[in-house]
Amino acid sequence: MAAHVRNLRRKIWQALSSIKTGVVLLITVVVLSAAGTIVLQRPVTDPDEMQRAYSPQVLRILDAVGLTDVFHAWWFVALMILVSLCIIAASIERFPNAWRYYARPYKSPDKTFRKALPIQKQIPIADEETGLVAAERSLHELGFKPERVVQSNHFSLFAERNRISEMAVYIVHASLLLIFFGGIVDALWGWRGFVKLTEGQQSSLVELRDGKQKSLPFAVRCDGAGQENYADGTPKKWWSQLAVVRNGQDLQRKEIVVNDPLVYGGVRFYQASYGPTGKLEKLLLTASPSSGPDEKKDLALGLNEIASLDPDTTVQLAEFIPDYVVNDGQVYTRSTSVQNPAAHLVVTSRKSGKHVNFWLPALEGFAENAQSPYEFEAVDLKMGYFTGLEVSHEPGQWAVWAGVICMGIGLTFVFYVAHTRFWAVPVREANGKYTLWVGGLANRNREAFEERFRELVSKIEAELKTQAEVPARTRVPSIA
Repeated sequence: MAAHVRNLRRKIWQALSSIKTGVVLLITVVVLSAAGTIVLQRPVTDPDEMQRAYSPQVLRILDAVGLTDVFHAWWFVALMILVSLCIIAASIERFPNAWRYYARPYKSPDKTFRKALPIQKQIPIADEETGLVAAERSLHELGFKPERVVQSNHFSLFAERNRISEMAVYIVHASLLLIFFGGIVDALWGWRGFVKLTEGQQSSLVELRDGKQKSLPFAVRCDGAGQENYADGTPKKWWSQLAVVRNGQDLQRKEIVVNDPLVYGGVRFYQASYGPTGKLEKLLLTASPSSGPDEKKDLALGLNEIASLDPDTTVQLAEFIPDYVVNDGQVYTRSTSVQNPAAHLVVTSRKSGKHVNFWLPALEGFAENAQSPYEFEAVDLKMGYFTGLEVSHEPGQWAVWAGVICMGIGLTFVFYVAHTRFWAVPVREANGKYTLWVGGLANRNREAFEERFRELVSKIEAELKTQAEVPARTRVPSIA
């Protein structure tokens, strides 16, 4: 029984640490992440738009399997945890050998290694010291710092560059773990919601994707919002002027646009939408006495707002209908679009207490315009607009961005930085003559390395030729 359990554990470990398993799971994560960008996601997408995009049956299926909120679905979190375990297992399985290779580089090649190395060259030399000096100078010219390696009966040279490149794959592994860790933290403890504000309105409540509300420890106020258009009238950008309010004090202000959010206390407010509320903000009017001099007075009335026309007369905007229709002796609102507007004004005399219903336009059976001491003319409408803010709290974003930076560094080393090694070993042949065995190895970009190796060999041969041309009497004798 114990042997069976050990065998099962070993198989599970082998499956987790397998490169194939990790690659398959990574591809699955990428495909599902792509699905999360193709399928409309809640709560970013307006519910009406979701219903227009999908039939009720399809929408129920998408909601049931979590495809309308991919990055918070339990199966996506489980998949990220499984991928993270695979990365950790693969790293644990292979890291000890990689670390030994990194910490104890092979500096003194034996005969078997020299024979098997594919990139090598043998150069005739007069003696060991001559060959080593020529190789040292040549390596210095190429930007290397050669190291003399002492063996039992002779010296050799070793030079390398960018040994850290051998560990680049583990930098990539660490970056993936950071990204997945951040995604898991966001999925478990983060949240997303939506807030609609009109100008001057403030709120501390956020509508979450599940229909619940979340209360913030501060409020956000909209001081203004608008839309800029291209020449053809299509929207160019939306903007909102926001203020963070706590205990009646403004703590932070910012004008946000798409992809430039307001961030406060770890909560981000993104510009998501902008549009009309269907409600009147101000009705601009001119009022003139029905009799007497034609003196016009400009008015700007909000709903239920009262303005004084003279010391005895006031006017109130009692009702505004953006798209009216009269049916069965009643005035109804047909839609919230401003297509056929009507305004109901109440003109009141303070002395007599008489109320006159003035309608624009004069609706038969409702308007008492002829009894009004003032005539009114509509000049313009200022409709209310809302700004839609996507609100998110993503506590794992620091890990995600740290992972992205680490991945950039790791991939730079993986693709563009090669671990380059050179060896130079004086070898005494059976006939008593010496040759300088020169070999090299790079972990990537072999063609460029071969060019560099040929350059090194050329420099060594040129250096040996220069030394041979120096008269023997001018040479400094080497110390034996």
